[in-house]
Amino acid sequence: MIKIAVCGAAGRMGQRIINSILESEGVAVSGVLERPGHPLAGQDAGLVAGCGALGVNISDDLDSVVSGCDVMIDFTAPTVSLRNLEACSRHGKSIVIGSTGFTPEERERARQLSASVPAVLAPNMSVGVNVCFKILKDIARTLGDDFDVEIVEAHHRLKKDAPSGTAVRMGEVVAEALGRDYNKVANCHREGITGERTREEIGMQTIRGGDIIGEHTVYFIGMGERIELSHRAMTRDMFSRGAVRAAKWVASQKPGLYDMQDVLGLN
Repeated sequence: MIKIAVCGAAGRMGQRIINSILESEGVAVSGVLERPGHPLAGQDAGLVAGCGALGVNISDDLDSVVSGCDVMIDFTAPTVSLRNLEACSRHGKSIVIGSTGFTPEERERARQLSASVPAVLAPNMSVGVNVCFKILKDIARTLGDDFDVEIVEAHHRLKKDAPSGTAVRMGEVVAEALGRDYNKVANCHREGITGERTREEIGMQTIRGGDIIGEHTVYFIGMGERIELSHRAMTRDMFSRGAVRAAKWVASQKPGLYDMQDVLGLN
């Protein structure tokens, strides 16, 4: 039995992850973590998640929660995720991180910390989205430079980072396949007289509103034809199920930084 700790357990994703753990074989909730002073600290995590009493209370003691688990699942924010990764490194525990908005420096710090423990860091835990990453690479390589690339992503009004981590990763995948540097060719803003579109740029447009869980479309636009690859999330369960799948996988891996392509055998 793989013991899983859930960070951010009182949030929407944390609650869905707890439910997905209970629905999956070979895993159990060993601990749940929230920030110090959280109003739900001390309450039964199962009751908060709507799945019935678990006998596991929400804690704000990071080291205690980490020491009792085999794997931590973290959907919070980069600074919190790095702190949790540091704790997992101290205790020799694996971790699955689904937080988005990491800077290059933060990603490098995660890589350094994962030298001692296995860690999965992925902007999107959905199996379907990660299949899209694979398909995008093949499409971009085949079409080459003759098609313009534009990416449009939409999320709920409460999302704090933009573009989404998934959209950025889609742009990175396409750029790598075309031999471009994403950080140099990504164009996230157009306004006024912008001049003609360059051949190399990858457009990135963001929509925020309502309760949209997550939608991504990549356009490959040529002369007289257009290819659109879209993924739409209908529930958050696809992310939580993917995270549990990653937790099962990473529990038996060697130290290192992995992503969902590794988990799914797509690399």
